[in-house]
Amino acid sequence: MTEESTQALLARVAGELGIATEVDVERFDNVVAMAEHAFAEFRDFPAFSSLGHTLTFGDLDELSSRFGAWLQHCTDLEPGDRIAVQMPNLIQYPVVTLGALRAGLVVVNTNPLYSEREIEHQFNDAGVKALVVQANVAQNAANVLPRTGVKYTVVTELADLHKPFKRFVINKVAKYIKKMVPPFDIPGAVTLNDALESGSRHRLEPVPQMRDSLAMLQYTGGTTGVAKGAMLSHGNLVANALQVHEVLDTHPIGDEPQTVVQPLPVYHIYAFMTALYSMVNGSHMVLVPNPRDLDSVVAAIRDYKPTMFCGLNTLFVALCNNETFRKLDFSSLKVTLSGGMALTHAAAERWEEVTGCPVAEGYGLTETSPVVSTNPGNRIVLGSIGVPVPNTLVRIEDDDGNILPVETAGELCVKGPQVMQGYWQRPDETAKVIDAEGYFRTGDIAKVREDGFLQIVDRKKDMIVVSGFNVYPNELEDVLYKHPDVLECAAVGIPDETTGEVIKMFVVSKSGKLTAEEVREFCRRSLTAYKVPKLVEFRGELPKTNVGKILRRELRDKP
Repeated sequence: MTEESTQALLARVAGELGIATEVDVERFDNVVAMAEHAFAEFRDFPAFSSLGHTLTFGDLDELSSRFGAWLQHCTDLEPGDRIAVQMPNLIQYPVVTLGALRAGLVVVNTNPLYSEREIEHQFNDAGVKALVVQANVAQNAANVLPRTGVKYTVVTELADLHKPFKRFVINKVAKYIKKMVPPFDIPGAVTLNDALESGSRHRLEPVPQMRDSLAMLQYTGGTTGVAKGAMLSHGNLVANALQVHEVLDTHPIGDEPQTVVQPLPVYHIYAFMTALYSMVNGSHMVLVPNPRDLDSVVAAIRDYKPTMFCGLNTLFVALCNNETFRKLDFSSLKVTLSGGMALTHAAAERWEEVTGCPVAEGYGLTETSPVVSTNPGNRIVLGSIGVPVPNTLVRIEDDDGNILPVETAGELCVKGPQVMQGYWQRPDETAKVIDAEGYFRTGDIAKVREDGFLQIVDRKKDMIVVSGFNVYPNELEDVLYKHPDVLECAAVGIPDETTGEVIKMFVVSKSGKLTAEEVREFCRRSLTAYKVPKLVEFRGELPKTNVGKILRRELRDKP
């Protein structure tokens, strides 16, 4: 079967499912225009909730306008400057992110759990000039800011946008009773509420932004593990929100505003896109600050009775093992979306058994804003990643770039309006993954099935996925090689029913006396917790190629 006939198969199946092969991805010129549509059409509708407090779309308009005006009139930041946002799922996140975009700045999402080393690299690589950070995680940032170009820091506490009394109680309990805010010192930092107050005295000036204007730097290891910023334009993000909206219309929810419980972190591109989707149809996004706190996830589902839930395999398993969760009323739940890591048949079947709602698995990458494909609501095929979203071309290539027919596995390549502009200040790396035709090489091995659905077969790269987070062996090994007693090391992913994969580190010790706990403790000093190896095995030597390259795949396949 030729490439043309493969594309015809995909188009035919999309038509049978009622999915348009193309949608008007230029409906909005930029993310700001999409937000302004929501402000006008859904002004009094609930937009975002966290910790028991809700902002309407009108509130979001007013508050983000104030923050944008503060950036424009109370700092010397210019359109195009980068601002890092480092916080968990709080209603402050959409306020500051939209405010920054309305002021013409470029948002750099930063994981709140990052170590000092990771923060410093990201801030310096992106040239970050401003930071909005949640107080609970500000200590690491405070320690590295003097070694970065950050000029302005805004600090927010958990309940800053709540009513005064509730704000006082929640923030004081978090700080003094639960001891959730480690001490930190950031000279010149301002509070978010002070910035909003100052911004209210100024007018937000509209900033012209085209579809190709840079909106975000979303950091990823790409195919090498060296953290680099995927340049996502306003056009990329708008296109993907509209592509997702089209496919979600195949689910039994219609085009009406939904109530979406989102426990996954909005600094991750998967959850970020669901927040943008809410701007298209006025959905209410319930943000859960800590998905590991299952009680808070269960409470959000109980209290808000969502029509849509976003999760991943790890979370589905944990919730279904929770007795309180299993007793909830799920009659309102119509859509469950899965992404970020492979969905197992067992987890999907158990979720549907408990909730009565099937799980629709999708696939995407940071570099594709992120959604490439998803299972439509009217035909969910477990074990597949569904069909391409509208305006998206996919093809399967072998190592020589030859296009492969249906049912033949090769590297999945993607072309569409959601594909990134490239890697920030890394044209050589960009050229390695985006070809002359505009196809992005994903590094994943997949096939187009005879039924027109896509299926991931394997990963070409050595990336490890832990609970939906990408972990790159090069980074872990670079850290561990700094230990004076490590001669050689190699990190691989080992299948795990709970987290999808766990990290196993193979180590050759110079002295023969190094212990597994010493290896893990050394890694903890420089790596986020989910990147710390769970398993450590010592060997006398590691398998290598003829030229001396360590064979990770051999370690992974024959541990």
